[in-house]
Amino acid sequence: MQDLSGFSVPRGFRGASGIKVQLWWAVQATLFAWSPQVLYPWRAFLLRVFGAKVGKKVVIRPSVKITYPWKLTLGDYAWVGDDAVLYTLGEISIGANSVVSQKCYLCTGSHDYMSQHFDITQSPIVIGEKCWLATDVFVSPGITIGDGCVVGARSSVYKSLPANAVCRGNPAVKIRDRA
Repeated sequence: MQDLSGFSVPRGFRGASGIKVQLWWAVQATLFAWSPQVLYPWRAFLLRVFGAKVGKKVVIRPSVKITYPWKLTLGDYAWVGDDAVLYTLGEISIGANSVVSQKCYLCTGSHDYMSQHFDITQSPIVIGEKCWLATDVFVSPGITIGDGCVVGARSSVYKSLPANAVCRGNPAVKIRDRA
């Protein structure tokens, strides 16, 4: 069983200073979140200022939550929908022309439940090009979703998914090829 009295975040885990983290959270809660829906270039600019790699013509809604933008890569023409959470304790890469729909949760962090102090962990998530994660998809740490993959609404992804597949369920499994 865990003893949380000994828990600590490892040095360098966040990838930036505490000041930069707090500044991002303040900017995200104000300048990012309060911007009108159509100001996609403004939000892309703010993400770039904080170290995100952002391609051209990215659509990212103002209600998106990003933990550490310096651990985020968005390919050209990528879309991220309303109320999506990009929990970037580890790297998240979303390929060109891919859609992460509203209320999706991409989670790169977890805890080692076997460790005495419930050690925090992180593993990257890679979403390939031309993918579509439909509404409310959960993606767990360490997952790769292959190019052209479609993941059905409310699915939970605990194992990597192949390219050019239509997948759904909890856990998500391939149900057919993408035509």
